[in-house]
Amino acid sequence: MSFKIAVLGAGMVGRTMALELVKSHNVTSFDLNQDNLDLLKRKNPTIQTKAINLLDPSLNLKEVLSFADLIVNAVPGFMGYRVLELVIKAGKNSVDISFFPESIAPLQQLAVEHNVCSIMDCGVAPGMSNLILGRYNQEFNVHNFKFYVGGLPVVREKPFEYKAPFSPIDVIEEYMRPARLRVNGVNKTEPALSEIETLNFDGVGTLDGFNTDGLRSILDSFPEIPNMSEKTLRYPGHVELIKTLKAIGFFDPEHLDASSKVLINSWKLKETDQDLTVMKAVVEGTKDGQPITVTYDLLDYCDTKNQLSSMSRTTGLTCTAIAELVLADKINLKGVYPPEKIGESKENFDFIVNYLNERNVHWVKKVN
Repeated sequence: MSFKIAVLGAGMVGRTMALELVKSHNVTSFDLNQDNLDLLKRKNPTIQTKAINLLDPSLNLKEVLSFADLIVNAVPGFMGYRVLELVIKAGKNSVDISFFPESIAPLQQLAVEHNVCSIMDCGVAPGMSNLILGRYNQEFNVHNFKFYVGGLPVVREKPFEYKAPFSPIDVIEEYMRPARLRVNGVNKTEPALSEIETLNFDGVGTLDGFNTDGLRSILDSFPEIPNMSEKTLRYPGHVELIKTLKAIGFFDPEHLDASSKVLINSWKLKETDQDLTVMKAVVEGTKDGQPITVTYDLLDYCDTKNQLSSMSRTTGLTCTAIAELVLADKINLKGVYPPEKIGESKENFDFIVNYLNERNVHWVKKVN
């Protein structure tokens, strides 16, 4: 069945989601940047595009979105919370990859009052990481959950050996925001970029993992799990360079605007650049009194034929899978929920994994 879908944001991930969803549905893409919309239109002329400022106070977003059966929110994190609030007030179900830092608690009751379902953090991490933990927390007693994730350029170029496969502004915030984790049942906060760990990944080689604030909602959803951590992956040397820039004041408030412009220009992933996504999620616990470890591994490369980045595919296609579940009334919830809630259902979890596999995003599961 075909539905009408509004995709808010036409950056790399928003563009990928619009191109996927239009295969089965009528899609309208909204973005302030006309260049983004023109690029999307060139890739698929059947997608409708509208250039608007979603946060314009004079804009009646409820009226603008009145046609849509579902909203897909792909705006940058700094505006994600406010846009989601407006979408809820418009009375529309939504799925979201904007990864905003604010707590969803104030929006929960608002969504219930407006009788809508909003699923947040529907990407690869957060997103698949949450889905995996939500699923296996139903299967056994989890004692430890950790995951590592990185979006990296295939071609390494000095000095950073990095390109941002999503909003560079969000990457900078990730490097600045303190990382929350849990150790032996106690919630802790560590500086971002701390506790560097060297790991080897088949097909990629040696990478550095370091603390970032990627656990997000699962700290609240699973208070009974004593150990949880998340680390971002980069090529060796990158994190030390970023820490040096922080030490000399590059990210101090008075310099942040200028520094961000420099890094955004340096990190911008061009449409022709090739990238990869590497991720490992490890769930450890006991089942029937015996130790058990479930590991999910992902190594994905960009789609060079259609010029779609790997991170936009692994993030965006997870979100469109969840969108299909919402449209099919497979998620009977009212309120704002994180993906781990969706992962509780084996049927829904298996649908998402199979959906990704059919689109050449292959998660490899191992059980010990």
